[in-house]
Amino acid sequence: MSTSASTSINEPVTSVNSSYSATAAYMASVGVPAALLPLVIATEVGGAISIAVGWKTRITAFLLAGFTALTALAFHTNFADQIQMVMFLKNVSIVGAFLLLVANGAGPLSLDRRLAR
Repeated sequence: MSTSASTSINEPVTSVNSSYSATAAYMASVGVPAALLPLVIATEVGGAISIAVGWKTRITAFLLAGFTALTALAFHTNFADQIQMVMFLKNVSIVGAFLLLVANGAGPLSLDRRLAR
């Protein structure tokens, strides 16, 4: 196996480790303990799966709306930086989408609907 092939195989792992470290450092820079990053990842992945399959949709959407609003307020309030303003408004839009799910619930193909039958 050539060196370039083995480098490209290991590249995603290095990229994930680098991204994890960078995210942990960013969290710490705003006063959020980096030790919470695994919990954040579990919340985002678990919440996304729950929403995607339609399980406990209203509760999950409500909790994720709060999580997203807190994230916007903790990380994206430097409105002098245009990127931070865009990120803040993106999070506000996501909160709105979650609140629509809270109001309307899951669709007809969701686990919530199937379990209600």
